Formats: sequence, C-alpha cells, structure tokens
Amino acid sequence: MSYEMTPERAHIREAILRICAEFDDAFWLERDRKGGFPVELHQKLAKDGWLGIAIPEEYGGSGQGIVEAAIMMQAIAESGGGNSAASAIHMNIFGLNPVVKFATDEQKRRYLPPLIAGKERACFGVTEPTTGLDTTKLKTRAVRQGDRYIVHGQKVWISTAQTANKILLLARTTPLDEVKKPTEGLSLFYTDLDRNYVDVREIEKMGRKCVDSNELFIDGLPIPAEDLIGEEGQGFRQILHGLNPERVLIAAEAVGIGRNALKRAAAYANERVVFGRPIGQNQGVQHPLAVSWAELESANLMAMHAGALYDAGKPCGNEANAAKYLAGEAAVKATQTAQLTFGGFGYAKEYHVERLVREAILFRIAPITPQLILSFIAENALGLPKSY
Repeated sequence: MSYEMTPERAHIREAILRICAEFDDAFWLERDRKGGFPVELHQKLAKDGWLGIAIPEEYGGSGQGIVEAAIMMQAIAESGGGNSAASAIHMNIFGLNPVVKFATDEQKRRYLPPLIAGKERACFGVTEPTTGLDTTKLKTRAVRQGDRYIVHGQKVWISTAQTANKILLLARTTPLDEVKKPTEGLSLFYTDLDRNYVDVREIEKMGRKCVDSNELFIDGLPIPAEDLIGEEGQGFRQILHGLNPERVLIAAEAVGIGRNALKRAAAYANERVVFGRPIGQNQGVQHPLAVSWAELESANLMAMHAGALYDAGKPCGNEANAAKYLAGEAAVKATQTAQLTFGGFGYAKEYHVERLVREAILFRIAPITPQLILSFIAENALGLPKSY
C-alpha cells in the first residue's frame, strides 16, 4: 500500500497545529513541573470533534482511518506538547478500536459518543506487573456469576487512570490449563472504573508528569455481562485491533517529537555565534542533525505505510512493529542530538529540549521494548525460530 499526503490529510495536520498553537512552551513547562492533566487541550479537541477521528460516523465520529489519526497525533506531538500532549489523547484514538470492531451496535451507541464528546475518559488495562508483555499469561481473573463477572487482579503502567472513568480491561475467563491454545480464554471488557473495587496508585516517573501512569489493584470488581466485548475467550484476538494501531500512532508521535527537537536545534544553530560564525555553519553540528532528519522521515514513511495496510484490512504486524522500532530509536537520537546542539543550555528547562529528551525515551521503551520487536520481526518476517 502507498501513502500520500493528500490535501484532505494536509488539512487535518494544519487544523491540529492551529489548535495546539494555543498551548505554548510555557504551558507545557508548567505541566512538566507541576503535573495536572491537560484538560484544556483534551476539551478543545473534543469540542472540535477530533477525538472521534477514527470512529465511524454513525456513532458520532469522523470515520477516518488510522493514517489520518496518525497524522493528527503526530501534529500534536510535533507542536511542542510532545509525549505529554499526545498521551493525553491517543488512548481515545487507538484504545477503543477493538470496541469499534467487535462490540454490538447497542454497545457502540452507549460507549462511543460520550468518549468522542470528551464527557468520558478511558484507560487501557492490559499489562500486569508479573507478566509484562507475555499477554497470554495474564493473571487477572474474571469469573462469571449470573449476569455479571467478578474480577480480581493487578494491572500496571495504566495511563490516565487517575482521571479515567472507563477501562478497556483484558482478563482471563478460562484458566490457562483449560484452553487448547494460550491465546484462548482471555476476554475483553469495556466498563466503569469503579474505585470502590479498584485501588489506583500513581507511579512517579522520569517524564510526562501531567499524564499519570498507575498500578491498579482490582478486588472484586463487578462487571455487567453486557460490558463483555465480542465473544468470551476471544479477547486476545480482539486486542490486536488496538495494538497494531497503537504501534502506528506511537511511531507517528515519536517522529513528531523528534521533528520538534530538530526544529529547535536548527533555529538555535542558526542564531548561536561562536568564534565569529553561527555554529550551524560547522559540519560537526550540521551532519548529526541531518542524519536525524533522514532517520525520522524514513521512520515516518514506515509508520504511514503500516497505517495504510491496516486501513486496507491487510496484515501489518511486521510493518507496525518496525515503524515503532525505527521511530522510537530515531526520536531518542534526534532529541539527544538537539540537546547537544544547545550545549550547556540543552540541560536547562527553559530551552525545553531536556523535556523532549526525557519524553522521547518512553517512545523507545513502551508499549513494547525494541528487543521484543526485533525478536518478533526475526520470527515473523524472516522465518527464524521463536526466541521467547
């Protein structure tokens, strides 16, 4: 599949950049220092209908594809808000994709419009502290009791759980030793994050202070049976419709934050005069920035290609994972190169690149490590033996 920046897609990018221009560097510096969910940005995007960009029109969305959503998320990160701005929004974009694909019409009409309008916020409850990325070994258990399920377990690294009132939750409904394949017996729910049964504890972390990360302790959470998404036991297959789009969006955001860092560095290199000439005239400054530009733009093409494959209903696992790998590596390198361009000032908060360095690292680590991506590609693209 080919990717093209059509006039319609360019319009999406320009519209998002105009909105994000209302939230300047001072806004994000304050959020980085003190925290606090960027409600203003979330509500502005909700007001203009952008939270439903990839949700079908019949449920209040715009009916666009993952490519268009990636362009939107990239613009948010590229605007200067970085990972803080993007992370406040992207769960709304990729997280509910399994609901769009597998929920009943009644469920979609119940779940999607409040999310698009910004009246509800959702978090994504998959990862657990003892299983990490080994999703088939999840220990969170949902047991059917009449017309509801009762859930016990733990989740970790759950973004926005401090402010979310809904959760897309993956839990095991059939014990692992009772299924034919490890991928069976997991079920997906979209339900209330009821704090009477869920203890949400924030994790202090390196960056992205305004978008919380949390550990969840679930003790007897009752979930109505009508909140089960699709068929019981098929949650692993369903969640893949969130994971591959997530890879694409993360890759696009990583490119966005890298582009912003290079823009800052290039502007500084043109202005900073040392030994009677701008430092940007020195090839030792130029070349690392040029390499990062090439790496970011190459990663962007892979991300958009993967998104186009997904939108066309074609397999895209290798491409989506490759995009996330390439963009994560490129973003870390670009932000660090930008920081070096600023010299000592790159360590000062007022120049903002140190924030971008801290935020870009998360794109490299999450939601999947570069090592596991390479193992996946080795097995699925190259036919090598499974190593994990």
